[in-house]
Amino acid sequence: MTDNAVLQPEPLSAAPPTPKGPTRPRRAGIWRSIGPLAVFVALLVLVAVLTPTFLTGGGLGILTVTAAPILLVALGQAMVLNVGSIDLSNAALVVFSAMVLAQTLGPLAAAAPLLTLALMTLIGAANGFLIAFGQIPSFALTLGTLGILQAASLEVSHATTVYATANTDLLAPLFGTALAGLPLAFWVGVVCAVLLWAALRFTRAGQGVTAVGLNESGALFSGLRTRWLKVAAFALSGLMSGLAGILVIAQAGAASSFGLGSDLLLPGITAAILGGTAITGGVTNPLNIVFGALTVGLVPIGATSVGINPQAQSLVYGLVIIVAVALTMGRKRAGVVK
Repeated sequence: MTDNAVLQPEPLSAAPPTPKGPTRPRRAGIWRSIGPLAVFVALLVLVAVLTPTFLTGGGLGILTVTAAPILLVALGQAMVLNVGSIDLSNAALVVFSAMVLAQTLGPLAAAAPLLTLALMTLIGAANGFLIAFGQIPSFALTLGTLGILQAASLEVSHATTVYATANTDLLAPLFGTALAGLPLAFWVGVVCAVLLWAALRFTRAGQGVTAVGLNESGALFSGLRTRWLKVAAFALSGLMSGLAGILVIAQAGAASSFGLGSDLLLPGITAAILGGTAITGGVTNPLNIVFGALTVGLVPIGATSVGINPQAQSLVYGLVIIVAVALTMGRKRAGVVK
């Protein structure tokens, strides 16, 4: 090389090509906005075609009866998922609350549902407190709470069915009264969904809960009381489970460890995720969870219509969860998915 040689700059690397088609975050956003309604409508049309008497024979009323407790459990689960945790104990809490209500409805009358709701909210808050301040993973702690509640239910009921024998007329309107052809119990769930949606969207605490799910460290540095927001999320889960327990007694008039409400864990999680709740936290829309719960309620009917054995419903729920998570989970925030 001579002294007069001029150093030539290295050629700039070509800019990365612009990706064609919608990106994964955009697809996830579309799914969360219209996906839950679209899936419900598609499944409803399928059932209506395969079983023409479903719509004309009061099928929607039966569907909403089934979906009402699922909706409440799913709303509570969504509040917990929104902060990046999970509650494996809320279905067991439904059974326990139904047993408490069945035994107190006679002597306490109208005060019994209020006592039940307060107790379940307190148990949920205790879960959240131990997770937030004890730094115990929510999966492990609520799995332990699940076992404790199952044992408590067996002890309270003496391993038998507990019947509500007095003042059951106080709960009769929940399934005995209809608005627009749908039971009042379902509308209770819809009202809860609207209230939770408004709280998440318009209140500082609700926005703080979402911020914890999106970026807990950032929320902490922003001055948010992240631990107490987690406690609030689990308290709401307990409250929704208590309401679902009230529906169990209103519908069946009795509670048992293996009866109505004992199998709500998987359907509740499925409905929350189908409703667009991100399992990684920070994204949920309680209004869409209404359609998620209706879809889950339709699964047994749809499965029967296409010839799937009713015993395979858990398989259907599992596949739905896998597909829904694949569609809703954003991978932009983390390079590795664990």
